[in-house]
Amino acid sequence: MTSSTRRLVLLRHAKAEHPAGVEDHERALALPGRRQAGRVGTAMAAASVVPDLVLCSSSLRTRQTWELARAGLGVEPAVELRDEVYTAGAQALLALVQAVPDDVRTLLVVGHEPTMSHAAELLAGPGSDEAAYLRVQVGVPTASWSVLESSAAWSDWAPSGALLVGLHTPS
Repeated sequence: MTSSTRRLVLLRHAKAEHPAGVEDHERALALPGRRQAGRVGTAMAAASVVPDLVLCSSSLRTRQTWELARAGLGVEPAVELRDEVYTAGAQALLALVQAVPDDVRTLLVVGHEPTMSHAAELLAGPGSDEAAYLRVQVGVPTASWSVLESSAAWSDWAPSGALLVGLHTPS
């Protein structure tokens, strides 16, 4: 990654519980999801993927995913809890990305399926990692994260305008 490159990381929340009578927005992580989320932060740190800014869905399971991943990363970037990330489709998520300040080099979005995979598919352009592209076309598992890169300013990010350089799935 060069100094002019911007990196977008799209993280799907970790495995959540499905208890009866609990609203979707308030679903918590399951025990396996808590373990997944901790491994995400460690894996991101090992890959030198450290966000300057985090846009996190306001749902409980995404907030918990970020907190556990953050502990593994060992950093304290600026975090914005956003209802829009909870409800966004791929185009709406792109609009949120386009509004990010240009001094942010690595942006992490912690969100939900199918938006995380749809957004990666929408943004991936020519030269993208083929295996990762094929996977995001069918959806991504919990606690997986896609990495897209572009030298464009955030405001200029557009469909097919970034390189999907990888998809990381929990072990």
